[in-house]
Amino acid sequence: MFDRIVGDDVRGIHYAVSIFCATTVLWILVKAVSDASPIWAVSSMVATSDPMMKQALLTFRGRIINTLLGCATGLAFLAFGHTDLRLSFALAATVLLSSYVVRVPTMWRQAPITAAIVISGGLEHHSKLSGIEQGLHRVAEVLLGCLVGLLVAWLLSKVWPLPEPASTSAGNV
Repeated sequence: MFDRIVGDDVRGIHYAVSIFCATTVLWILVKAVSDASPIWAVSSMVATSDPMMKQALLTFRGRIINTLLGCATGLAFLAFGHTDLRLSFALAATVLLSSYVVRVPTMWRQAPITAAIVISGGLEHHSKLSGIEQGLHRVAEVLLGCLVGLLVAWLLSKVWPLPEPASTSAGNV
């Protein structure tokens, strides 16, 4: 029955093992240094992970570049913006920078998401300093999640290498 369901394509199982291992590592790491929930790290790891190492590297690169862009833009608008519309302006500016200056299309949506994460800390705490601190903490978790996701994917690709897919149809994991 297992062979009938899975066949020759074990990428889904490979991906599940990778996600399990990386989530466990992130949970332990984040809980070792704080009482915070590791949800930012885990969600970033899932977004960055892929059972195929080549794709994981492309996604990692795009995510890191766009996360750093979003962080820098969000911090600038948090530090210097004084309008209730600073979130709207920051997200629009981040999309423009990502699209026309950085030009890394993989994970390009990550830039405005990160800017929103950074600015939301300031909006929640009504303090620039607390907001910047909260935003940087969240971005650090995002970067940690990306790094752990890539490292676990690399390790698993060495321990359990997958063959290159024959085709990349939308139904594949």
